[in-house]
Amino acid sequence: MTVSIRDLRPGDPSDAGSVARVRRAALPFMIITAESVAFELSCAHPAKHHRILVAETADGRVIGAAQVGIAYESPEPGQSYVNAYVDPAHRGLGAGALLLRAAEEHLVARGAVDVYAWVLDEPAPRTFAERRGYLPSRSAHFLRLDLAAATLPELPRDLPAGVELRPGSAFAADPRPLFEADAETTSDEPGDVPAELDDYEDWLAHTWNSPTLDKELTTVALVDGVVASFTAAQTDGATRYASAMTGTLRAFRGRGLAKLAKTASLHRARAAGYTEAFTGNDAGNDPMLAINEWFGYEICATEMRYTKKLETL
Repeated sequence: MTVSIRDLRPGDPSDAGSVARVRRAALPFMIITAESVAFELSCAHPAKHHRILVAETADGRVIGAAQVGIAYESPEPGQSYVNAYVDPAHRGLGAGALLLRAAEEHLVARGAVDVYAWVLDEPAPRTFAERRGYLPSRSAHFLRLDLAAATLPELPRDLPAGVELRPGSAFAADPRPLFEADAETTSDEPGDVPAELDDYEDWLAHTWNSPTLDKELTTVALVDGVVASFTAAQTDGATRYASAMTGTLRAFRGRGLAKLAKTASLHRARAAGYTEAFTGNDAGNDPMLAINEWFGYEICATEMRYTKKLETL
């Protein structure tokens, strides 16, 4: 069967919907909608050189997709990424190899030196990556909670002195305090590519305005009126909820504020009708992994971060 590679058609909801379908089939642990796929492309910073590549059969069926671009937030030049997905029902047709080749050509043409990719920690995906020169580095877990049946910890009747919980929507008029909290906690996240969030307008464009960010379920803990901790919530508008990022500023760590914010968000998510909760953890982030296990999350899949030098292409 012939497979060809092209770019996602901007402004075509059905094309974005096909890419969302493929991603959900390949990674059912993430919040992905047609709207979020279209938004991802339309809001990308120019320096990102972001593309969404599509693999389709001769009869026009989309069977694979890839996200590819430059890690422009990294202080190290030449860092890039590619994440390729193939519908499990259509593997073995060469779509993955074609997507990867097109992605690497795009990156080399834009000066990329190193490329990073997330690969499911399963024999077939790992073999695919390693045969193409990718080397494993670290791992991360997907975790799932049966939100409909889980016994969630109760919120304390009285919050600690000076502590207040607010939804993210309370910051609609001025989200900058959340940007600053996100910037500090992101800089402390483990990873192969260091990231510096220093562009407020870009953060507004691709994070705050994301169609999957649920500002009502996003929960912020303040201490004496200052943002101290937060958990950002993503939803698909139907049954699935995910913790996109949970962080506590350095000056407020060790007080249980992340647990408090996450507890409040999960209770409100269940009250809103969401039945499944997902989150992700770097395998080396023991404190956050312990918090999620305390809530009842269980590991449902693991990914490996793979890297490759692009100079010889």
